[in-house]
Amino acid sequence: MQIFLVGGAVRDRLLGLPVKERDWVVVGSTPEQMQQLGYRSVGRDFPVFLHPETREEYALARTERKTAPGYRGFDVDALPAVTLEQDLMRRDLTINAMALDSEDAIIDPYGGQRDLEQRLLRHVSPAFAEDPVRVLRVARFAARYAHLGFSVAHETLELMRAMAESGEVDALVAERVWAELVKALGERTPTAFFEVLREAGAMPHLFPELEALFGVPQPPGPHPEIDTGVHTLLVLEQATRLSPSPRVRFAALVHDLGKALTPPESWPRHHGHEKRGLAPLDALCERLKAPKDYRRLASQVMQYHGLCHRALELRPSTLVDLLQRLNALRPQHDLEAFLCACEADARGRTGLEAREYPQADHLRRAREAALSVDAEPFLRQGLSGTALGQAMREARIHAVRSQVCRAGSGP
Repeated sequence: MQIFLVGGAVRDRLLGLPVKERDWVVVGSTPEQMQQLGYRSVGRDFPVFLHPETREEYALARTERKTAPGYRGFDVDALPAVTLEQDLMRRDLTINAMALDSEDAIIDPYGGQRDLEQRLLRHVSPAFAEDPVRVLRVARFAARYAHLGFSVAHETLELMRAMAESGEVDALVAERVWAELVKALGERTPTAFFEVLREAGAMPHLFPELEALFGVPQPPGPHPEIDTGVHTLLVLEQATRLSPSPRVRFAALVHDLGKALTPPESWPRHHGHEKRGLAPLDALCERLKAPKDYRRLASQVMQYHGLCHRALELRPSTLVDLLQRLNALRPQHDLEAFLCACEADARGRTGLEAREYPQADHLRRAREAALSVDAEPFLRQGLSGTALGQAMREARIHAVRSQVCRAGSGP
């Protein structure tokens, strides 16, 4: 039995990056032998075991043969005769198809070190085309390593295009697409994820609501970049700078989906796009089974980012009502995430990336003023239900007017 460190741990070690987790391949063993040694079986589709002490994953070397569409349509062979080179050949990219032996010697049968040096994401073999998840993974690796100068090899892009054209990516299940999307949004350059998918022709299959934004014009005054799709990626870029949260980045990404539904005769203006976008947002979230907290924040940003941009001009009553709609007057609220996504939208415009966004502080002050209103005096008056709510609203409006707007930061 031989044990090798494989995959991402080897890749990141060679790149000089922190190794977050280690995966191991075992050559020349059987499931029975692994269990006799104290390893616990956890694999569902192929033999994977947890080390009895470190709890790291040890997988038996295996080969895979395509037997049906999708990413689970494989026949797996994990017999002791499978070699390390055969196991590495089934992997997606050359930079992920390297191993270290017990002497720290690198085994690199497919040129992973060369591609690391050339900053290329290149597929190992034509078998890449058998697994549609790899289209998403390549795009995600582009998002992870774009800042290091990595790009996708031409021949790999061609293979990805063929997979999109053949409909192979349509076999991806929603949960896997969502999982890869969230991982990509958490990477250093998530815009690269969508740029690669567009180059590969996979966006109409995976994210048609986003692809529909490209080519839709906006007024050149507030939007010097003009193209709505370009603006969307600029907003995502700004959200990435402002927050590490995938939820904030997702909300920023989808905030303008309604502009794809504006009748062409109304271009470049998009009156009412905030409401029109709710239908494609629901369709996207339903299809990908997005969690409720992602949907909720995205819906808030979509509907109210325009009001947030005009916060300095809003009447106290409108400010209070906006805070109420955002649930910002409750102990558990998402106001900071909302403000971050709105600021990203304001800055996600060519030449306006460094603009100030005083609207955020204005809304924060309005919230503090509204929260200074105590319900106790109204309860002592015997008010309840709708009457109590109306009295609280009026008092909050007065507090915002006196504490925020009259201080010179609004009407």
